[in-house]
Amino acid sequence: MKIFGEAFKQIDKKETDMFVTGADIRYYQPIHKNLIFAARFATSSSFGRAKLIYYLGGIDNWINLSSKTPTFNNEIRIDPEVNYVYQAVATNLRGFQQNISNGTNFAVVNAEIRWPVIAYLYNRPINNDFLRHLQLIGFFDIGSAWSGLSPFSGDNAYENDYYDNYPVTIIIHNDNFPIVSGYGFGIRSKVFGYFLRADWAWGVENNVIQPQMFYL
Repeated sequence: MKIFGEAFKQIDKKETDMFVTGADIRYYQPIHKNLIFAARFATSSSFGRAKLIYYLGGIDNWINLSSKTPTFNNEIRIDPEVNYVYQAVATNLRGFQQNISNGTNFAVVNAEIRWPVIAYLYNRPINNDFLRHLQLIGFFDIGSAWSGLSPFSGDNAYENDYYDNYPVTIIIHNDNFPIVSGYGFGIRSKVFGYFLRADWAWGVENNVIQPQMFYL
């Protein structure tokens, strides 16, 4: 379990005061032999005159091999009236690009079933590094990023659609549900001494299953 608090301040500028709090809690439960259920809850908030913006979606150190799907979703609006001075990616939320939602707060829950296939089936020493560490994964992620007291506070720029027709701007509330989820399966192992992971995920937004995404 990790609980943290941080404060940032430029000595000569009061408007740069920023405070960040958060927690990262993990739980592991053996199911049978070395078949394991793993769960994680992570959350963080920033406040003060300057703020940190969290972009929800994706995984840490994502190597995006798709030319059709950008890593970052530029279609989701960022509130231009908030003084964001730092940014961070809120992970894991598989099934989406980075910035499926954003704000000064985020919370995610990750649940995985981890099955080390070869080590589970063969009760003997395994010399091959790849086979010894080979795992099949089933996972479910759920989370939100928001500004205000809660994801349902209505203070998020991404909850509105903007149509600019100078000198008039039309703002329409889009009624998007602020909590998204994703599910799928993956493979883990060691290759040449490096731990590699590959995930295939489907996001769920507004009760609609999104196209499959690949994470490496």
